[in-house]
Amino acid sequence: MVVAPYMRPLTELVVDYISREGIEVIDYVALEIPDNLDVGRHDCQRLPEIVKGLRYQDADAVIVSACVQMPSLPVVSMVEAITGKPTLSAAVATTYAMLKAMKLEAVAPGGGALLSGAY
Repeated sequence: MVVAPYMRPLTELVVDYISREGIEVIDYVALEIPDNLDVGRHDCQRLPEIVKGLRYQDADAVIVSACVQMPSLPVVSMVEAITGKPTLSAAVATTYAMLKAMKLEAVAPGGGALLSGAY
């Protein structure tokens, strides 16, 4: 399940890419924010309600932001609590990869399951 700030054509490219990597995307939403500056200003507190409207029940994980520019970190744990699913964002995944590449413990408070230290 993916939430992306992009216009629908770009969101569909992202979903197609994920699918070609062998990961089934059960549902997604394109927020269709046309201006990059507005992507950075998007109120991440809206994300939990957006996620509630998607079919997350059969998903293995939720991606609340497929764009590092769209804020999401403050709601990752909240979305996990709502859905019962590990919740990721581009920023969470990037942080995880950077910490691992630097051979540091991949732990960040509030970073959700991926940054909990369990992985």
